[in-house]
Amino acid sequence: MKRSIRTRLFFGISAIVLFFVIFSWVMNNQFLDRFYLEKKKSILTNVSQKTNQIYEGEPEKIALELEMAENNYGINISIIGQDGTIKYSTFSRILNQFPFDRKAQRPRTTETINSFEAAKQPRSFIFPPLNSDNNGFFYQKDSELNINYLMKETTLSNGDILLLRTPLAAISENAAIANDFLMITGILSLLLGSIWAYLFSKKFTKPILKLNKIAQNMAGLDFTETYEITTKDEIGDLGESINFLSKELESAIVELQAKNRQLEEDIEKERKIDQMRKEFVSNVSHELKTPLSLIQGYAEGLKLNVIDDERNKQFYCEVIIDEAAKMDTLVKDLLHLSQIDSGYYKLDKTDFDLSSLIDYIASKFQVIFADKDIVSIIDKPESLFVCGDIMRVEQVLVNYITNALQHVDENKTIKLGAQIKLDKVRVSVFNTGKNIPEEETEQIWTSFYKIDKARTRDYGGYGLGLSIVRAILEQHQNEYGVINMENGVEFWFELAICESIPNKQ
Repeated sequence: MKRSIRTRLFFGISAIVLFFVIFSWVMNNQFLDRFYLEKKKSILTNVSQKTNQIYEGEPEKIALELEMAENNYGINISIIGQDGTIKYSTFSRILNQFPFDRKAQRPRTTETINSFEAAKQPRSFIFPPLNSDNNGFFYQKDSELNINYLMKETTLSNGDILLLRTPLAAISENAAIANDFLMITGILSLLLGSIWAYLFSKKFTKPILKLNKIAQNMAGLDFTETYEITTKDEIGDLGESINFLSKELESAIVELQAKNRQLEEDIEKERKIDQMRKEFVSNVSHELKTPLSLIQGYAEGLKLNVIDDERNKQFYCEVIIDEAAKMDTLVKDLLHLSQIDSGYYKLDKTDFDLSSLIDYIASKFQVIFADKDIVSIIDKPESLFVCGDIMRVEQVLVNYITNALQHVDENKTIKLGAQIKLDKVRVSVFNTGKNIPEEETEQIWTSFYKIDKARTRDYGGYGLGLSIVRAILEQHQNEYGVINMENGVEFWFELAICESIPNKQ
């Protein structure tokens, strides 16, 4: 059975209080009579010594001192002369005119007195003493009163006898009263001690229980609660240590969790990179397989003179050249993407007029727009100076426009725009056409990803254009994205505004 510290402390303190109460009562009961008797003997000895110092044979001269001793110490005093006569006595009814036996050094018993003298005395003492010692102390009993007395007999310096007497009943009675009072005070002490023990044990264990709760919370990785230090003792030191430990553990666990998350992200990133590497190799192999097969087949046909007429030979050569050009474009795009992703390519940032660049690129596509009956709209300021690598920004715009040409629908509208947004310029390329499925808006920036693979192949794309855009803009540390609109799709990216040259709205 589990017992708490509070319970053990309560019973422990209560047991100590009970032990001392019982111990005090036993000591009182067994030894208080003896102690009280010894104290009375000491008082009688002191009184006899003091009386001997001041007594000169005439009790009347020291009557005041004798009366004070009697009243202060509750004793009876008698002085008997050398001839047996009583010179002074507070119990003269016993000793007055009482013959004194000098040889026995004590009054004779009442049995030695004639009947007339005995008749004059209402009470008598029975001698010899009941018990005696070598210090002049002896016990005597009053047969009529049935009371025992402690007596001290001393021979004074002038030869007179000093008798001191005190009742033993007072000693026993005082001891009994003291024992009874001790029993009452012991019960009260035990009761009050138990209450104090309960309150003390509760107060003593309260901070321990608080620290235990904090430790349990720490075990559950909850470090929000701390111990309020109110005392400068061992418990206060322990609380300070618990607070320090809690703070250090929280920091360590937070750091460990952050590193764990980072490790998980790194592992996931490595897994994705490995998966992308496999997909990349597979995609490159797939993209190269078709042109290589065509080049190989048509080259073998030319070698074996499968065809005789010049027109078909010309067609075979054009196919070989076209597929080789596609392979060249693919390899160059892969090289560009690899350089940008690996960080080997360093941007050559300059301040340039984006409006002029947009006009220049649009002019290059005017023939294609006209050939496909595409309406092109340009919405931008007259001049717009930005900071970036002008060659890579041009590549981004070309890829966006190329992508728009591949996916424009029968409405045949492409819109180029540029607007200032705070400290950035947002450039957009819009084309009418089908929206991109929401679940694929993140995947289109991945290398070799194609929404419509058959259509992309017809246009000669490999799914690298948008991945190159992503790599360029991430190296510029600028945002990019795609927005599905009501009647088409808008691709956008941002560039930093050049602060040194004013831009016209």
